[in-house]
Amino acid sequence: MQGDAGRVRGFGELEAIVMEQIWAAPDGATVPEVHERLLGERDLAYTTVMSTIHNLYRKGRLTREPEGRKHRYRATASKAEHSADLMREALLSGGESHAILTHFVQQMDPADTRRLAELLARLDEDGSG
Repeated sequence: MQGDAGRVRGFGELEAIVMEQIWAAPDGATVPEVHERLLGERDLAYTTVMSTIHNLYRKGRLTREPEGRKHRYRATASKAEHSADLMREALLSGGESHAILTHFVQQMDPADTRRLAELLARLDEDGSG
């Protein structure tokens, strides 16, 4: 599991690699831009990158707008939003939510636990919680 520690869950391996490139580009990216960035890391064919981006677009993970003869792709959700969605899905599909939350919080870093407590307190004060 060490090899994929940075992998974005909820995506296939290549989809996760492409999404990382899209998220890293504040203005989105074209297929040639993503392909060029990935050449330093992996030996991927242009058509493989193009197919992966098209599949992500088809799945609703990317939007696109014409830019000359190409399209510029942007993520439909930030990496943080995507991660939060995965956490929600795990909570909803895992059975007993109290037990899941308990185990999750027990595994958290103490600094993250404090941030979570602060966030919950703030949401409670705002009436949003």
